[in-house]
Amino acid sequence: MGSIRDLKKDINFVLGDIIEAVYLWELSTGQKQTKEGNAIIDEAIDTFDELIAKVNDRSVENRQSHLKEVNKELETKATALIEKVNSL
Repeated sequence: MGSIRDLKKDINFVLGDIIEAVYLWELSTGQKQTKEGNAIIDEAIDTFDELIAKVNDRSVENRQSHLKEVNKELETKATALIEKVNSL
């Protein structure tokens, strides 16, 4: 696995791209700030906060395996958010 800095960048880029996709969907459909779009954006921001807090948690016993779990969690949560964006 890469560095902690790379994991933080991945979290930022992936969730940022999901938020951007919601904004692009709203622009392309002519709608402004839909409830569904705002809910996805809020969930992406909450996920970001949660994952960054887990990355910064130094009290875990096995840090390397903990970071791998955070990476897996990013993948599953990002996939779920992308499915929500696609269903808009």
